Amino acid sequence: MEHHVGIDVSLELSSLCVLDAAGKVVREAKVASEPEALVAFLRGLDLPIVRVGLEANPLSQWLHDGLREAGYDTVLLETRHVKAALSVAVKTDRRDARGIAQLLRMGWFRPVHRKSVPSQEVRALLGARKQLQVKVMDLERTPRGLLRGFGLKVGDVSRGKLPARIRELAAGHAMLEKIVEPLLAAREAMWREFARLHREVLTIVKGDETCRRLMTVPGWARSCR
Repeated sequence: MEHHVGIDVSLELSSLCVLDAAGKVVREAKVASEPEALVAFLRGLDLPIVRVGLEANPLSQWLHDGLREAGYDTVLLETRHVKAALSVAVKTDRRDARGIAQLLRMGWFRPVHRKSVPSQEVRALLGARKQLQVKVMDLERTPRGLLRGFGLKVGDVSRGKLPARIRELAAGHAMLEKIVEPLLAAREAMWREFARLHREVLTIVKGDETCRRLMTVPGWARSCR
């Protein structure tokens, strides 16, 4: 008899539910959220497993790869569709795993595209770069706001001249000098690390045919900054 396995993924432990072709629960368990642990559990069942399903999230992508490498037909289910299908009054990991298994058994699911490892790496790089960029901008705005409270206006200055302008305005104010220096030091350190990640992005862009083609479109590069 064919069996379907639904997995509700959590950081440490994942809830698993195994259903037979008639929809009867054959086995439920909590297993460590590691590919090896999940594979060991499934193999220990000694049952013909048709398909394994996980709701799409960053961790489940990694587990998905491990299960597929072990030979299991594994799919990632579209998150919004799963949430709509499993909208019950009381949600638990156990019920979610059972619901995912039922969706697999009935065929009522939407598989999502599994991103390749290189694509995930680029996405992670862009995300980290963006976070540093946001923090740098916050550290540039903060001293502006602090000085404004004392009637000191930074004005319209370039990024390169900003530290000198802030120090100029804070000069002679002992407490303000103590406040702005750590902010400027943190800003400089973050800007340096942002520049490192930005160079990595440029390296990828230079070697990517699609990116190079898009850069030939007038105004495209500027609009994407």
